[in-house]
Amino acid sequence: MEVKQITISQNVTLKEAMEALNRVALGIIFINDSDGKLSGVLSDGDIRRSFLRGSVLGDLVSTVMNRTFFSLPVGTDNEKIIASFTEQIKIIPLLDVEGRVVDFATNKKIRQIPVAAPQLDGNELAYVTDCIKTSWISSQGKYVREFENIFKERIQLPNALAVSNGTVALHLALVALGIGKGDEVIVPNLTFAASVNAIIYTGATPVLADVDPMNWNLSAETIRPLLSEKTKAIMPVHLYGHPCDMDGILDLAKEKNLFVVEDCAEALGSLYKGKPIGSFGDVSTFSFFGNKTITTGEGGMVLFQDSAIAEKASLLRDHGMSKEKRYWHVEVGFNYRMTNLQAALGVAQMERLDQFVTKKREIAEYYNSILKEIPGITLPPEERWAWNSYWLYTFLLPLGDEERSRLTNGMNQDGIETRPIFFPIHEMPPYKNYVRGDLSVSKTISRRGFSLPSSVNLTDEDRQRVGESLIRHLPSIVGSSVK
Repeated sequence: MEVKQITISQNVTLKEAMEALNRVALGIIFINDSDGKLSGVLSDGDIRRSFLRGSVLGDLVSTVMNRTFFSLPVGTDNEKIIASFTEQIKIIPLLDVEGRVVDFATNKKIRQIPVAAPQLDGNELAYVTDCIKTSWISSQGKYVREFENIFKERIQLPNALAVSNGTVALHLALVALGIGKGDEVIVPNLTFAASVNAIIYTGATPVLADVDPMNWNLSAETIRPLLSEKTKAIMPVHLYGHPCDMDGILDLAKEKNLFVVEDCAEALGSLYKGKPIGSFGDVSTFSFFGNKTITTGEGGMVLFQDSAIAEKASLLRDHGMSKEKRYWHVEVGFNYRMTNLQAALGVAQMERLDQFVTKKREIAEYYNSILKEIPGITLPPEERWAWNSYWLYTFLLPLGDEERSRLTNGMNQDGIETRPIFFPIHEMPPYKNYVRGDLSVSKTISRRGFSLPSSVNLTDEDRQRVGESLIRHLPSIVGSSVK
């Protein structure tokens, strides 16, 4: 629902306000002054109370509206918005610097067009209800095993372990491979920090590699100069849904006797030369955070080629406890288990994975059709050997920071949430000591990257609003940089 649909002038009558309230069915509308600035709000209750005081249908809204209202700037962080909801505050107008309503948050939807949001209208409620009714809510339960089996079949690997989140999935994978102090793991400089953090947790040293300018990922060419006698593994991260060129990486790993740990957190449903991402490495990991292609709220999955390594990981995941002797611990392990409740969500989500990926590719095709007409824009990559699942539709602006800020602000005014690409790892304080070579490509991509709403529940109307916003703002923003 657009802001203009729930906004009226303070000079309309109570009768017209009641008609507007009935039309939007939110229980509240926003009232603007003659300059278009928010001057008050009006609820069903406000109108009822005004009639008890003697108001009539012909009275102006300005005489009865509530001038004491709660609002937030449109750029407010989502966590702060969520923390602002109370029993009394259930709808929050989000204002631009002029005091005009450009978006609004409800306790069900933080942004009218968010960057990412889950779709949970399949069998999720039925399966979670089944967990509650049967009392199988912790890590013991049929949905955990079913979720693991679905993944084994989907990714075409023989062993799968469901875990509590994507970060611990990476940590467990590395520890199960025996990676630790004194070892080095090559990881892309353009990724979410969890990839690097998991390496540090083991005591090993991350070595930051630049990325390929065409697909924004690790390649054999960016890895080779960083190899040393301490290198133990390579961690290709399939960024934003686009696969790494795995043949070259696998050949290099075989040549140097290195492990390959695929970080597939953003690439469920992607294909490399027709095969599922996650099926190539010695170990592969997935994340099911709330913004991922499928979600369990939090959660992750680790898949293994080698059954012996999988068995070791299973032991470590479950406190290092013996499989034969209960409460007898044979190693110092972790509590990295997934709950049956989470797995129930995952099973329901996996039933519609293909539908989700199809929708994301349709969204990408629509955005591509608009952006390809604007000079200076670099579309998201899709190499001839790749099937991009477009977890988050991300393109490159011609220059960078100033353009991106202007586009962010402009689309915010249209009620559309956007996101910059990840910061390059080497620029952040904890990781400055892990630089070995030139990282200019990842730095450039990071500065220019811009992500658009990519939710599978994006409606045709939402998508059109995003497209219209791009057409409205982008030509003037990028025009000077491409002349």
